[in-house]
Amino acid sequence: MASPSVSVIIPCFNEAGAIRRTVEEILAAIDTSGLKAVEVMVVDDGSNDGSAEILSELENLYGSRRMRVISHSRNRGYGAALKTGIRRSHSELICITDADGTYPNELIPELVDEAAEHDMLVGARIAEDVEYSKLRTIPKLFLVPWVSFLSGQDVPDINSGFRFFRRDVALRFLELLPNGFSFTTTITICMLRNNFDVAYIPISYRRRIGNSHIQPIKDTINFVHLISRTGMYFAPLRLLLPLVVALSICFILSLFYDAFVLHNLTDKTILIGFAALNILMFAMLADMIDKRNI
Repeated sequence: MASPSVSVIIPCFNEAGAIRRTVEEILAAIDTSGLKAVEVMVVDDGSNDGSAEILSELENLYGSRRMRVISHSRNRGYGAALKTGIRRSHSELICITDADGTYPNELIPELVDEAAEHDMLVGARIAEDVEYSKLRTIPKLFLVPWVSFLSGQDVPDINSGFRFFRRDVALRFLELLPNGFSFTTTITICMLRNNFDVAYIPISYRRRIGNSHIQPIKDTINFVHLISRTGMYFAPLRLLLPLVVALSICFILSLFYDAFVLHNLTDKTILIGFAALNILMFAMLADMIDKRNI
């Protein structure tokens, strides 16, 4: 069977030091593999460091049929750049990767056929030769188990920017996906909670060329808020059940204290009981609405 058509989408914001190498690496890998139905799309997200000029040179050199450049007039965010690329593409498969030289882009051609067997194929940064900032691993110690809990299965890499997914599936969730760095995590939760086939393969990860655009504290806070909101949308019962269990335990303890120590039922116990019951009913109702919308 012929390989599916693929659009490789590269969001780029102020990556003058790496974007030429990234594009040339991908095009060389495609040429070597002999794949035909592959287009490379770079979405310049309002760069002001000379990236736009480099991309213009590359587009003139290789031709717009092999490489397309789409420009945002202002910086709109990582996720917004990816959404622009997805909307402008007409391929069956979407492959996304970063412009900073961190991902093994030479693997793109050989993963196309495997990616076609799944709704999403994610390159998990869990191989032995991963060069990852120790500071950035701290939030993941808490966020990886949290996202795995919301998704209902193990997620080895919550926000890898190297992945393939079906375009028609991504379009279903496009309006829910954020414009910032949490795009990849959110689309993972969306697909897992809706029982799409998501597979993971271990990949290497190199140190980026140039400075990172991530703000650790601000982006982590925004990230936690976003996955909580996404969890409420796709997994309300799973999200709220721990709170219901905690309140139920408090209710039982308070009830025993009232019965055996105070010998009187207090308002505190009643309020805790009603809070647990109301949250449980709300979670069950939200879960029923979610299931009916699938």
